[in-house]
Amino acid sequence: MRDNLRSLLVRLYARRVEGHLDHAQVPKHIGVIMDGNRRWAKASGSTTVHGHRAGAEKIEEFLGWCTETDVEVVTLWLLSTDNFDRPQEELVPLLGIIENVVRALAADGRWRVHHVGNPDLLPTPMRIALKEAEEATADIDGIVVNVAIGYGGRQEIADAVRSMMLDAHDRGVSMEDLAESVDVDMIGRHLYTSHQPDPDLVIRTSGEQRLSGFMLWQTAHSEYYFCEVFWPAFRKVDFLRALRDYAARHRRYGG
Repeated sequence: MRDNLRSLLVRLYARRVEGHLDHAQVPKHIGVIMDGNRRWAKASGSTTVHGHRAGAEKIEEFLGWCTETDVEVVTLWLLSTDNFDRPQEELVPLLGIIENVVRALAADGRWRVHHVGNPDLLPTPMRIALKEAEEATADIDGIVVNVAIGYGGRQEIADAVRSMMLDAHDRGVSMEDLAESVDVDMIGRHLYTSHQPDPDLVIRTSGEQRLSGFMLWQTAHSEYYFCEVFWPAFRKVDFLRALRDYAARHRRYGG
């Protein structure tokens, strides 16, 4: 009875927050560090793999909220480069869960899937799933969903510099001329998210208050929202609170 009442009150509160939301102040690009799957599993007495599955199931619901509030780009950090150091008994099922997420996002038909990360780090089935998802959703006029898989912020910058140098070499540009012409915009054009707006808002769940290398280049001017709840327990009201907090800061600092 108490749980039902609490759930009802939360839904009513969420409607109130949503009703006062100014869509003109909604961030166009939201980055999400989906943290806390393992701790959620431990707290609920279930396995780590179950925690990762529960986190995966939250993604489609979250993207639905983003669609309702006119968000244009979402970056979901699904697998970091550091995650490859996890035990095989956790990593192998996790890779399978993430591959299923990619295929499900493409099959849904509402979102345009784009991979950000180093594909060379990924197993062949994952690379195939990402390529097929990008091709299948390329013409969809919906939210761009960046799936950050095999992603690290330092790795991205290193890859961008390498790509820039190889491009210069292919065009016959000397290293001296490249050094003279390189600037912030040039490096930006070689990032995984080139031609996309930088994140306006980064949400991290689980109570951790650090970026852990997430989009180091692109988040120089982003707002951050740290939420105490673990990712599988993240609710619409938590999402709306993040948007409300962002809008308040946006107004305070003049946009």
